[in-house]
Amino acid sequence: MKQKTVFYCTECGNETPRWQGQCPACGAWNTLTEAPQRPKSENKAAAAAHRARQTPEKLSELETEEEIRFSTGVGELDRVLGGGAVRGSVVLVGGAPGVGKSTLLLQLCGLIGRSERVLYVTGEESRRQLKMRAQRLGVSEGEIFVLAETQVSEILSVAEDLQPTVVIIDSIQTMFDAEVSATPGSVSQVRESTMAIMRRAKSDGFTAFVVGHINKEGAIAGPKVLEHMVDCVLYFEGEQSMSYRILRAAKNRFGSTNEIGVFEMADTGLREVPNPSESLLSGRPLDTPGTCVTCVMEGSRPILAEIQALVAQSGYGSARRNSNGIDYNRAMLLLAVLEKRGGMSVSGCDAYINVVGGLQLDEPAADLATLLAVASSFRDAPIGSDLAAVGEVGLSGEVRSVQQLNLRLSEIARLGFSRCIIPARIKGDVIQPKGLELIRVKSIREAIKAALQ
Repeated sequence: MKQKTVFYCTECGNETPRWQGQCPACGAWNTLTEAPQRPKSENKAAAAAHRARQTPEKLSELETEEEIRFSTGVGELDRVLGGGAVRGSVVLVGGAPGVGKSTLLLQLCGLIGRSERVLYVTGEESRRQLKMRAQRLGVSEGEIFVLAETQVSEILSVAEDLQPTVVIIDSIQTMFDAEVSATPGSVSQVRESTMAIMRRAKSDGFTAFVVGHINKEGAIAGPKVLEHMVDCVLYFEGEQSMSYRILRAAKNRFGSTNEIGVFEMADTGLREVPNPSESLLSGRPLDTPGTCVTCVMEGSRPILAEIQALVAQSGYGSARRNSNGIDYNRAMLLLAVLEKRGGMSVSGCDAYINVVGGLQLDEPAADLATLLAVASSFRDAPIGSDLAAVGEVGLSGEVRSVQQLNLRLSEIARLGFSRCIIPARIKGDVIQPKGLELIRVKSIREAIKAALQ
């Protein structure tokens, strides 16, 4: 008898009996994939057994442990997680191949192995290969157990006997559930394997770190419902040609999603960067046209970023545009404002904008520094190396206020800058740091005059 199949939506997990071009639940196009259907008898038996074990409890009578969080030993990872890992939680770590996901988790094993019992499950490497990588990273001591297995039932059986406090799955795309007749990495296998690991983590109280690969769109491969199942989703970002790596939280049930962790890839593994502003500004050219420094907020952490621009006369029929680290549409908008309100004819010029260090600036506080960098390159006039700029730019050329200005100014002053261009109209009181001159401007014309005088 031919086994029946259903179609799953990789975005929302909705099931349909036949293929359609558009998911009827979430409206996404070309996201339905075919997978074998689990017999209803198995689903009913599993649901009955689950109901037999669970009984409702009153919220006020639930017990809570005092030490529910524990430090991972990696300060930047603790920051992103909201103060440390939570026992019984499932953390999904995604990123491009070679960015450093496995390296980060193996270094985590070496730091917590002396106080926690760790089970490292590898489905992509042999035990000897993992040992070689551990030796290169200097990870050898502690209660670290290695298991080379891909069948989820065997992994959970070993975990039940070993009773670890931390379980690392590398990676979820290589795991499979024997009860699901589909190939590893398919939608149903990834979903069922993650669900089994999550149920055991909640019942036994261990913390699970699950590595997930990403697809060509940059999202974690597999069904989108995978991100809804876990407690925390971390994305490890960074270009392989650059040494800096950034860890972001896309979802966190136990903390904020605004914090970031900064790492630097070295020969001996990942190194924490506790002061990213100083590291990102190292090697900055002095008295060179086309560069300006701004301060952006990543959660509660102010970070100074250098924005570079290159404007040259176009030799073709239409000018070329390119931006790296700043949204392309936002960059084009700022160029239009600079021409219309700033009096600079940049429409016939090629313009290239880049944020040094691989940062992605997605807040409008970097607008003013971007415009000043472009204006500096257009006029071939350098901005003083002691000057920074913070402010949002409107379509009429006005410079608008930004949030958490005092924290930004404190970081700018700490890094040795003596002047800062800020909006003239500011919400709340401004605390002027010692040794920092504040230049208040109302429009981009005033800002350009103050920066390029």
